[in-house]
Amino acid sequence: MATDTGGDNDPTGIDRRPPTLLSRHPVRPEYAERRTVRRRLLIALTVFAAIAVLAFAVPLSLTVATSRTQELVLGRSGDADRFATLADAAVAAGDVRALADEINRYHDLYGENVLVINAKGAVAVNAGADVGDARVVAAVAAARRNQRPHAVDRLTPWSSPTMLVARPVGTGLQVNGAVVIEASTARARADIAWAWLVIAIGAAMAMAFFMALALLFSRWVLRPLAALSDAVADLTATLPKPRADAPAPVSIARRHGGPPEMRAVAESFDAMALAVADSVDAQRQLVADTAHAMRNPLAALAIRLDSLELDIPEGAVSTFRGASAEVDRLTALLDGLLNLAVAETPAAFDITTATAENHCDAVQVVADRFDAWCSAFENAGMDLVAELAVITAETAVSADVLAQILDVPLSNSCRYAGAGARTELIVSRHDDCVDIIVRDNGSGVPEDEIAKLTTRFFRGSTAAVGGSGLGLPIAAALAQARGGSLTVEAVDPRGLAVTVRLPAVPVQ
Repeated sequence: MATDTGGDNDPTGIDRRPPTLLSRHPVRPEYAERRTVRRRLLIALTVFAAIAVLAFAVPLSLTVATSRTQELVLGRSGDADRFATLADAAVAAGDVRALADEINRYHDLYGENVLVINAKGAVAVNAGADVGDARVVAAVAAARRNQRPHAVDRLTPWSSPTMLVARPVGTGLQVNGAVVIEASTARARADIAWAWLVIAIGAAMAMAFFMALALLFSRWVLRPLAALSDAVADLTATLPKPRADAPAPVSIARRHGGPPEMRAVAESFDAMALAVADSVDAQRQLVADTAHAMRNPLAALAIRLDSLELDIPEGAVSTFRGASAEVDRLTALLDGLLNLAVAETPAAFDITTATAENHCDAVQVVADRFDAWCSAFENAGMDLVAELAVITAETAVSADVLAQILDVPLSNSCRYAGAGARTELIVSRHDDCVDIIVRDNGSGVPEDEIAKLTTRFFRGSTAAVGGSGLGLPIAAALAQARGGSLTVEAVDPRGLAVTVRLPAVPVQ
């Protein structure tokens, strides 16, 4: 009977297939790209390190070889000059035996060949030199002509085993012969080879250190990139796909180039940005469409309630009025949502068009709002004053938008500051901005709630009944859309100050 020895039918649940048949998890593309980026960075850093090490090691090696060559040349030149002096004295005395003894002792001691030629070109003393060698003949001829010695080439470990040092015998214009020393370069070449070996070992150690440092540096540099890539990929995966009519992003990678991996990250980031922008736009459009769609039923409901007002029994009047108030509140809430959606549209943030329509005199707008709100503040038992520190203050905001912004803090102050409070409208101009402050000394807001006043639907704990919590958020969005800001601060000892800062139009 056949026996099943592995696979999915094994009752033990153990996969007994050969290891080569076991499934393997594929490598994620971002990990492969990350390794490629690290490899390229390591190659670049290694090349730079190699250039730096070679830029130090090569000149040092050449300096060592030159120094050792000069040391050998100077030593043998001194010996040749001494033998030339002794040879000149021996020729003058007519006895070269002392010279021969000196040269032989030198030959025995250093193992280097010495040749002395007299004025007639005959060999006076020879300690191992090959007089038939072409190099020796040429050196003798040059010395007898009293020519300047040729510069000796820098020694290397693979240079010639010997070098010739020649000097003329005699002084001035009278040359009585020549002295040639066939110096051995073995020791000098060995010293150079040893020095180069030490330098090579040091360079190798430096390269190993730099490569280790490059590895650590590449990991340190790429770790944030890896985290960013993973975060972008995870976030993009959770976002809905952009609509077909959404504009394609202009990729940073295509504009500026760069490694393929960096271009891939840039393109992923562009795709994420497009998805986020499209999602936010769709959300904003949904809010606007919903608010707009609900206004018509609410308007119809309000009309029907108004038509029923005369037929409501006296016992149900309070309930009818409460229902009407709720309809009005919902209508105001929908109007606020529409205004907020319009304020946050991308078109609202386009402040590049420098036309007269999006400019206004902030002083004039403040004066108009002061006149419009004076009666409301008087009816509430409050004082409204305007402090205009400048005569004119042109700002890059249309008059309608600025009036809409200012009506929010003025309405809040009139409704919540309390009877007897004083509200001030202050306008000041700076180099590049215009500040408009609405400040009162009313009941104020608790300190821990001030930062939340520009949050949607937030209402202070001390606020009276009514309101939607959208006024300040709408005003802040309108100010930010025009390149400005809206901030709320507490006033000492009590009260609240709303500062609207808007960009100023340069004075022509």
